[in-house]
Amino acid sequence: MRVMDLMSRIPVTCKTTDMLNVAAKLMWDCDCGAIPVVGEGASVKGMITDRDICMACFTQDRPPSSILVAEAMSDGLFFCSPDGTVADAERIMRRNQVRRLPVLDRRGDLVGILSLADIAREAERERIQGKRDIAPEELTDVLGDICQPWQVVLTRTH
Repeated sequence: MRVMDLMSRIPVTCKTTDMLNVAAKLMWDCDCGAIPVVGEGASVKGMITDRDICMACFTQDRPPSSILVAEAMSDGLFFCSPDGTVADAERIMRRNQVRRLPVLDRRGDLVGILSLADIAREAERERIQGKRDIAPEELTDVLGDICQPWQVVLTRTH
């Protein structure tokens, strides 16, 4: 199964120059917990999560309207290709402990987002239909790896 079969197309984005309250409002309006962040020229620079927003406000003791998205977003960008397999995307999620991946085409343009929820919904559809492209055990393993505390992950990888 390919990423393009499961990804959400045309995800909402915010800019590095937006304030955190703008990103939070987008998350509220779109019922999502993470948004790709774009820079100049619409290239994807990273991701921002609802947790990133909360922790930035807490650690800086400032309101979200006074903090730039660029100050709180993730530094690293983990992504997948629409032509890649779901198994490849799961490996990226597991290795980097992320629940969502921006989907970038060959030019680096954002074409979608793949979430662990997308994969879980497909696994449930397949279970109901009697198919087994995504095994429940595989999904459980992915979720288990993503949810490991950092200390455990650091111990296991070094």
